[in-house]
Amino acid sequence: MIQSDKEADLPDQEDKLSTAANPKNGLSQILRLVLQELSLFYSRDVNGVCLLYDLLHSPWLQALLKVYDCLQEFKEKKLVPATTHAQALSHEARRKLIYEKAKHYHKEYRQMNRTEIRMVWMARRTGNFYVPAEPKLAFVIRIRGINAVSPKVREVLELLRLCQIISGTFVKLNKASINMLRIVEPYIAWGYPNLKSVNELIYKRGYRKINEKRIALTDNSLIARSLSKFGIICMEDLIHEIYAVGKCFKEANNFLWPFK
Repeated sequence: MIQSDKEADLPDQEDKLSTAANPKNGLSQILRLVLQELSLFYSRDVNGVCLLYDLLHSPWLQALLKVYDCLQEFKEKKLVPATTHAQALSHEARRKLIYEKAKHYHKEYRQMNRTEIRMVWMARRTGNFYVPAEPKLAFVIRIRGINAVSPKVREVLELLRLCQIISGTFVKLNKASINMLRIVEPYIAWGYPNLKSVNELIYKRGYRKINEKRIALTDNSLIARSLSKFGIICMEDLIHEIYAVGKCFKEANNFLWPFK
């Protein structure tokens, strides 16, 4: 009879042990469950004295468990401002990093401009001509439809992401891309953008492409969420990568929705 009672209580004991092993439960709850099980075990022993039952319901143990619960609650409340402060420090550090990057890029652009002017003046003084480097970036705008055109032209326009009239994209200039531009030349207009044009296009008409949705670039976090693995965390990083045609130009350009 006693054996059958113990077998009947096995599922309840397993449930209580799994509850006690749950890491989400506090130490006080686990102690209560363990002491309760021990007290019930000793209460079934007719030969023993139920000392643990008295221990479980003793006033000093109940007071100790209440003090522990209060300490845990106070500790959790105290950790909330600390987490918020850590987030604030991270935000301030991120803002400082973005400011330093913008400052570095501004210095780089100014140095490039001064170098260009100095080379022109040096060539003039010696009676020569200064030939600037070939541009690496182009901005292409589609100006005509594709009705009654060859499939090759349609394919090139799709590769350039010019699916609508009066839409524009940045293109990295190389031998292959120049040949593509020549194929669709009657349907497009293109040129070489300067820093001011790239800056205004991205700031005023820049939209991101995420899950085939067109969302305005209103916050640096939108850029960092998709391009942080490429070292692009803000608008200045994106502008620099496009204008300088960096190593991650393809990812940065595909991140932008075609301009309208």
